[in-house]
Amino acid sequence: MPSFDIVSEIDMNQAKNAVENAKRELETRFDFRGVNAKIELNKEQIELTAEADQQVMQLFDIFATKASKLQLDVSSFKIEKEERHGKFITRHVSIKQGIDKEMAKKIVKLVKDSNIKVQVAIQGEELRVTGKKRDDLQAVMQLVRTSDLGQPFQFKNFRD
Repeated sequence: MPSFDIVSEIDMNQAKNAVENAKRELETRFDFRGVNAKIELNKEQIELTAEADQQVMQLFDIFATKASKLQLDVSSFKIEKEERHGKFITRHVSIKQGIDKEMAKKIVKLVKDSNIKVQVAIQGEELRVTGKKRDDLQAVMQLVRTSDLGQPFQFKNFRD
């Protein structure tokens, strides 16, 4: 029986490249001359640090532009809490990797409500979709792509 896996993952090498490209642009930007601002990648998190909240958001925009040029989906980056230390503001940007239980249940419900004749099984941080017809599997792919679930998904291990 044909099957495929639904996953949500980011190429960390591309994320690192996006951070490095954003750092290079930061050095050349006129509006950041003489301002202590930095972008750093720490494992699964990006830290944006500047003196004002507006500058931190500009840093995120620079990073998001560089990430989208490298075919990274910007919706996989989530701006988290803000920390203040001294005159600096740090914002953490988490990178969404994997499909959590809540999102997996949403996808399973979405597929079941569509009445496409496939089975969806949750396997840790990914979903296995199995069906008799290839067209049904492609319909599920299209359904997941067009649904606004707030997270990018990839399809892999397509087997006939």
